[in-house]
Formats: sequence, structure tokens, C-alpha cells
Amino acid sequence: MTMIRKTLFGAALMIPATLVWAQAPKAAAGEITGKVTYEGAPPKNKILKMDADPVCASQHPGPVSSDDTLVGPGGGLKNVLVYAKAGVPAASIPPAPTTSVKVDQKGCIYTPRIVVVMVGQPVEFSNDDPTNHHIQAMAEVNKEWTVSQNKGTAPQSVTFNEPEVGILTICHLHPWMRMFIHVLQNPFYAVTGDDGTFTIKGLPPGYYTLEAWHEKLGTQTLKVKAGEKADFTFKAD
Repeated sequence: MTMIRKTLFGAALMIPATLVWAQAPKAAAGEITGKVTYEGAPPKNKILKMDADPVCASQHPGPVSSDDTLVGPGGGLKNVLVYAKAGVPAASIPPAPTTSVKVDQKGCIYTPRIVVVMVGQPVEFSNDDPTNHHIQAMAEVNKEWTVSQNKGTAPQSVTFNEPEVGILTICHLHPWMRMFIHVLQNPFYAVTGDDGTFTIKGLPPGYYTLEAWHEKLGTQTLKVKAGEKADFTFKAD
């Protein structure tokens, strides 16, 4: 009788553990976490041809690859903007920050490649290269912005007054230089890191339409509740 009781008691203890393991993990309340994955063989990024300006090439010890599609271990996709496209209550949107989001030009490369600001928040460009640059933000909804920035000169700033995702920004003197500015109405966004993961914090309770944007692979949308997880998968063509 004792043996039977022990057996039944042990089985009862195992059942809840099995149920817990079967549950999908959740994000913390007010957060949406997830991962953006690239499915398929990672693409081979092109080698940038910097021969047009020897000053640029001399700042790198070897060839420099384009960073337009960066796939990490486990297929994580870097530099994907994930943001709340719809569902954000107007009362939860704070004023735009007055601090600038900074972009550096170093080694004739824009760093970072992706920046995100709210409407009216400045973007500041610095030139740390011993050569000149000519910046052009090729906005379509907002007014296009272009400015020359010679070596050793002060930073240049720009603000955008309308939401616009994916403003391609180039340098007329160095055609391989590319980056993107995203102008959003709200602060609920994240840019994926090396492993493709992201966390959007501070969300009020409710359902949101998230959009994942990548410069070459396009966009995907997903409706998700605050506190849940959201994963996106982009596939090779």
C-alpha cells in the first residue's frame, strides 16, 4: 500500500511540471519581446569599392563589406526596425525628445546604419573623416534635405515634421555610403541587435499592430497583445 501511494504521489508531482514546460514564454507586462529570423542561407554581402577616395580606403586595414543584410548565429537578423504601427492610444504618446540622435561619418561609413527618431526630434551628423562629405536624406513625405559637410566642420542637424519610415540617406561624394532614418509618431519601437532579438517597452495594455521593416527584405506585420511575444521570419528570395 505504501508503495502504491508513493508511486501515485510521484506521478502527481510530475504532471504540473509537464504543463509548465508546454506553456509558451511571455514577455513582461507592458513589453513585447521577440526575434526576427532570416530563413535560408545567409546572403554574401558585397565588398565596398572605396577606390574613388584613397582617404577612405586608407582608414581600413582590409576590404569592407556592405552591412545591408547581417545574419548572426541562429539566423538572427540585425538592423530590423520593429515598431507599433497601430493601436497606440494618443494619450500615451509623450512629447518628442529634444536630444539629438547622432550619426557619425567615420571611415566613410555611416554609423549607425539605422536611426529612429520621433517627429520633430533632431538627427545630428558629424564628420570624423579627413575628407569631405555631402549628405542627402532622400525623404518622400518630408522635405528632402541635403548639405555639404567638409572635414573639420561642425555637426549638421535636421528634423522631420511628418512620420516617415525608411528615409534613405546617402553621400554624393561616396556612393557606397548608405543609412536609413525612421521618423515615428510614438516611442514604441526597437531595432534588432546582432542576434535578431528586440524588446519594446512601456506599452499600455492592449493590442498592437507591429511592423518589422528591413531595407532589403521589406516589411511584415503582426497583431500582438502587450505582454506577449512576437516573432518574424524573413525568407531568402
